[in-house]
Amino acid sequence: MEERLQKLLSAAGVCSRRRAEEYILAGRVTVNGRRAHLGDKADSGRDLVLVDGASLSAPAGRTYIILNKPRGYVSTLSDEKGRRTVVDLVSGCPARVWPVGRLDMDSEGLLLLTDDGTLTQLLTHPSHRVEKEYHVQVAGDIGRALPILSAPVEDGGEVLTADWVERTGEHSLLVIIHQGKNRQVRRMCAAAGLEVERLRRVREGELQLGELKPGQWRFLTGREREILQV
Repeated sequence: MEERLQKLLSAAGVCSRRRAEEYILAGRVTVNGRRAHLGDKADSGRDLVLVDGASLSAPAGRTYIILNKPRGYVSTLSDEKGRRTVVDLVSGCPARVWPVGRLDMDSEGLLLLTDDGTLTQLLTHPSHRVEKEYHVQVAGDIGRALPILSAPVEDGGEVLTADWVERTGEHSLLVIIHQGKNRQVRRMCAAAGLEVERLRRVREGELQLGELKPGQWRFLTGREREILQV
């Protein structure tokens, strides 16, 4: 099936779609021996697409990374406001990876990055019910908030639901969700009269953050890949 060259380059992990446009304009991309132009399409199974003379082909294997995201980084490939992104933290990775889901800029903890689109869909779609566990430090009356957090919460026209909420200390909670709505835990806490002072994701599915320090990353182990069935 024919697809735009920008999409083919991105899917092969060569570069982002925006950067692919720059490659094409610079004459670095050819299709069947002819210089490509913006708007051109190709079939990766039929056409010979070269970038700087190298054949464009899908990577032999996929890449899976676990990162302990610190505060101050956004979970995107690039940011129009010039803020630091999680991709900056994994610049030593040989593959072009993207974050699986998001942690907002002020949140911390476990973030997966991969170049596997199927896994991304599996982990982010709520129908697959992948649990995410958070440790939350809050200010406010936890005793009053617990019954509110344990029931469905309506916010901005959306119904937000936690799978489990447990008090773990005088100012701390353990919260498990699978919905994955935007800033869900923070929104639920706000609706219950709590102010989130620190939010850290420690588990996704059966994957644990473990002893990784903030800003550190590593490739998934063979056992962890088995857990994800990849």
